[in-house]
Amino acid sequence: MKITDAKVFVGGPGKNYVTLKIMTDQGIYGLGDATLNNRETLPATYLQDYLVPNLIGMDPRNSEDIWQFFYRGAYFRRGPIAMAAFGAIDMALWDIKGKIAGLPLYQLFGGKSRAGAMVYAHATGADLEDLMDSISYFVEQGYKAVRVQCGIPGMPSASYAVPEEKGASTSYMTDFSGIRPKVETWDTERYMRYMPGALAEIRARFGPDLKILHDVHHRLMPREAAEFARAVEPVGLFWLEDPTPAEDQAALRLLRQHSTVPIAIGEVFNSIWECNKLIEEELIDFIRVAVTYAGGITHVKRIVDLAGLHNVRTGFHGAPSHSPICMAAQAHLNAWAPNFGIQEYLVLGTPECDALFPSEHRMENGLVFVSDTPGLGVDFDEAEAARYSYKPGSHPVVRLEDGTLWNY
Repeated sequence: MKITDAKVFVGGPGKNYVTLKIMTDQGIYGLGDATLNNRETLPATYLQDYLVPNLIGMDPRNSEDIWQFFYRGAYFRRGPIAMAAFGAIDMALWDIKGKIAGLPLYQLFGGKSRAGAMVYAHATGADLEDLMDSISYFVEQGYKAVRVQCGIPGMPSASYAVPEEKGASTSYMTDFSGIRPKVETWDTERYMRYMPGALAEIRARFGPDLKILHDVHHRLMPREAAEFARAVEPVGLFWLEDPTPAEDQAALRLLRQHSTVPIAIGEVFNSIWECNKLIEEELIDFIRVAVTYAGGITHVKRIVDLAGLHNVRTGFHGAPSHSPICMAAQAHLNAWAPNFGIQEYLVLGTPECDALFPSEHRMENGLVFVSDTPGLGVDFDEAEAARYSYKPGSHPVVRLEDGTLWNY
């Protein structure tokens, strides 16, 4: 079996999905996701100009060797652009493997560990009452876990993942009005004074059974994060996400010394080498890598296995920038992983995505149920893809009130 061709498609319904399709001489094809949010043309170009020409003629069944070929064969390793491109190739090769075997991917990993995988929704509000309404909506939809973010009184502009007006949605933060990003303003003192009490009110309103998650999005210094974590301990958070900048891994040692709040981190990590010490020292409780950004199924499965040895559970990134292909790969890993924790869920189920990426994966009562279709269980409609093209956009950036650029 040989790879005969591969195509890269950029575009999607309100998003710039980067989709890779690898063809073989036996008519079987595989699909992968290389979407790097707000930098989508970079992995697409890397695939088209450098990686795809090397793929032609390779045996797609040798996915391990192909992964090593691209990773070890590049003198400058890792980074989000390269790992997203490698991840797309690896997903597509696993898709081909499953189709050859006539089995869904979770069977190739070792079978199911659970019937359905718990997911969490994103509840947001311009203020606390607006957030309460958002949480109520998701609870009524059957979600058992909800990430909560709301506006901070006195904050000059909307804080992370918070709408400026009541009832507005912030499920996708890319602004397509131009390449120059909008600027948000952050005030740590206001946040730390207000948010612990807001989280306590949410717990009081919704009771002990709702799993409440909160994302700080790298905004706090280590001492501040330790203080905040101690303050919210009575809330019983399911997790506190990204309390400090991901680059400062030693900060999590300080946090561990002062609080028992479960910590989730890793959506910006690209390899096992960025999180192995955090896992081995058990400084985190959930690892947040994504199959796209972290080099595909082959590499992420290694991270999951390492995490399982050290009491760390999975909590894969699932922002709207991930296409249904990446989400399908993670759904198969979630079905298999003995140390599964939870899955962020913001992609599957929209009519536009269903038309572009047909699949039988389904979400019901806060659980994702993986399809038994061979391979990834997701297809790609090239005719539908022709409706879309690349449109540049940007995430916001954040500054302090005095103008200092801060962490986003």
